[in-house]
Amino acid sequence: MTDTIAFILVLVPALVIAIVFHEVAHGYVARLLGDPTASERGRLTLNPIAHVDPVGTLLVPGALALFGGPVFGWAKPVPVNKWRLNNPRFGMMAVAAAGPASNFVLAAIGAVLYGLVLPDGAVFRADGSGALVANAAGEPLWLGTGLYFFILVNLFLGIFNLLPIPPFDGSHIVGGLLPGRMRAGWEKLQGIGMALVLVLVAASWVFGTDWLGGILEPPMNFAMGIYLSLAGAVHAAFA
Repeated sequence: MTDTIAFILVLVPALVIAIVFHEVAHGYVARLLGDPTASERGRLTLNPIAHVDPVGTLLVPGALALFGGPVFGWAKPVPVNKWRLNNPRFGMMAVAAAGPASNFVLAAIGAVLYGLVLPDGAVFRADGSGALVANAAGEPLWLGTGLYFFILVNLFLGIFNLLPIPPFDGSHIVGGLLPGRMRAGWEKLQGIGMALVLVLVAASWVFGTDWLGGILEPPMNFAMGIYLSLAGAVHAAFA
């Protein structure tokens, strides 16, 4: 129980930081490309209160973590007016790509710090007592655990949002690549995409089919391997 509470205490800050930077990146790139809407509405801030959705940022991911589901969440979307962008079609693609890109950069920073703080012999332990980083004696290392999940959460958020499912960032990138008539139809799906995802997640629990894990596990394993290799290289060079 203690490990579970501690796990949530290190997971939630990692998720909040990942989501806040993700949203600010969208708004900042939009401003660079001609749309100051997010700035005008006070959303270009790292203050999480401006971005946190109590349900999507805290309740849903916390419940998923407790019940062993795939941990994901969302924030209040940063407002973007595509018609104020210098080039609406390609501007929306760049704005969409900025969010996941920010998460991949944060994961790299986390990997460097992870490599610097871990002692020799530290291992990641996932068993009945919890999922955490421990030293060679099996004692929990909470800073290492926090950084491990900081990497994991950022990679998950970046890869998850690149799925070409409305209204995720990947759908805006795909939409920008489609010809005009197909793009108009694709954009009409943006309003129902999140409801569809939640229905599919619920259905996967009911029928025991982890469709989301099946899609995301291969790229997640690949990405974690790269970032943990970076952490290992940093540890070997500086620790």
